[in-house]
Amino acid sequence: MKLIIAIIQPEELPDIKEELLKKQIYKFTVTNAKGQGKEIPVTEVYRGISHEITLLNKVRLEIAVNDEYVDAVVEAITTVARGDDDLGRGKIFILPIEQVIRIRTGETGPDAIG
Repeated sequence: MKLIIAIIQPEELPDIKEELLKKQIYKFTVTNAKGQGKEIPVTEVYRGISHEITLLNKVRLEIAVNDEYVDAVVEAITTVARGDDDLGRGKIFILPIEQVIRIRTGETGPDAIG
């Protein structure tokens, strides 16, 4: 069992979601996040005053899967998010999961992930 955490650009979420659904990955969590990678900070003008925005909008996508689905999830995310020489495409982290418990039924382990 693995927990896949992907930090992606917000505009890529709909296409990544579509790719995940095509690969029969239906259960995931999405959180709005702010962060800074190698992107150049953005300068915006608000009410005539220039502001440098160093923390940019990102999306954190969390997906718990059984081991046989890890490659499908990574492929779905990278298919959409990969850009040629474009900084700030995001990161994917793959972490082991020690235990999963489905609260409603009490199922544990791979059966609880579904």
